[in-house]
Amino acid sequence: MTLQTITINKLRLEQRINELAEIGKIGETGVCRVTLTKEDRQGVEKVKSWMEEAGLTARIDHFGNLIGRLEGENPDAPILMLGSHIDSQPYGGRFDGVIGVLGALEVAQTMKEQNIVPKMPIEVVAFSDEEGCRFNKGLFGVRGILGKLEDGELERTDKDGITRRQALIDFGCDPDKLQESEYPEGSIAAFLEMHIEQGPVLEKNNLPVGIVTGISGPLWLTVELEGFAGHAGSVPMPMRQDALVGAAKVIVALNELASEDSDAPTVGTVGSLNIFPDSRNIIPEKVTFTVDLRDIDIDRRHRIEERLRTRISEITAQHGLTCTISEDTNSEPRYCDKEIMDVMREESERIGLDTMELMSGPFHDSLALSYVCDYGMIFVRCKDGISHNPKEFSTFEDITLGAELLYRTAVRMAEQT
Repeated sequence: MTLQTITINKLRLEQRINELAEIGKIGETGVCRVTLTKEDRQGVEKVKSWMEEAGLTARIDHFGNLIGRLEGENPDAPILMLGSHIDSQPYGGRFDGVIGVLGALEVAQTMKEQNIVPKMPIEVVAFSDEEGCRFNKGLFGVRGILGKLEDGELERTDKDGITRRQALIDFGCDPDKLQESEYPEGSIAAFLEMHIEQGPVLEKNNLPVGIVTGISGPLWLTVELEGFAGHAGSVPMPMRQDALVGAAKVIVALNELASEDSDAPTVGTVGSLNIFPDSRNIIPEKVTFTVDLRDIDIDRRHRIEERLRTRISEITAQHGLTCTISEDTNSEPRYCDKEIMDVMREESERIGLDTMELMSGPFHDSLALSYVCDYGMIFVRCKDGISHNPKEFSTFEDITLGAELLYRTAVRMAEQT
């Protein structure tokens, strides 16, 4: 593929990615722009100004989503939606989510510059709280516009005890008006999302861009084990009810279960753990930790979950503990629309772009939208598959190729009635 085939403005896209990375910057290359913080608000305002500069009508809804609209010939037609998110992990990188939002903005701006008037409206969206790290439940903004929030979500608290409701208010939203920001059923025709791969497959195959076939189904659990606190120097080992020992055994069990079939894409992770009373000379009485289990094969994931729950029961009985398990997220695998994938394949061939097809282990905003509309995803190669880390890196050449494919796919879809 040569530069002559590139329609989008590579330099503009690169400059915006670099400029946004300055907001919440940590170290040389990292970003901390956690949802509904002042850094997140600064980022949203910056992207909003670029949307307006591009000629889009931009607004921030009551979920904290940023939405830029390019009007179509038929303003009442179902929307072609493009985007991703710009919130980050506390110890994150510059590209996760960002290339999908700024790439989508580049698509809309290039269409205007090329005097392409889409048949339907196009909306570029930066969804609020895709990451889920602050309130331990992600995809908030995208589920919000679909009316899919669960009871009690606004009362979830962060590590400082701030509720999501209060965080929304501090962000400038009105939690009492969330319904006003919901989209009517059938109003979204399709969703396109570009994202860094967050895995090593494209790099291993020496390819800059991939066409996603589907998203693995994530299961998020919160496990609380409770034992009995005692003096670390005087309680004999056989008499202890050590919640942390029990948690350690559960964590090892999850790792072993997820690793059993080396040919399967199953992954299991414990990424957050809290100990009470958290003192070096007190036996831990209560431990709360998260479980993240994902697989593209929902039946296999169900079998592993069942075995994990059995092991938890055995371990708690062995150590005299009580256990509470709550389910935070449970989604089945969702497959990309075949017709959108066909368009991506055809446009890749047309511009001489070598691609491959691959699954997504991480979930994305596309996951929630897959329940209400067709969706397609484009992956961009990232170095060593690193993500959720300041070392996360994709070349601007690869990002440009992904954005060009996104542009050409969107133009094709925008021509449909």
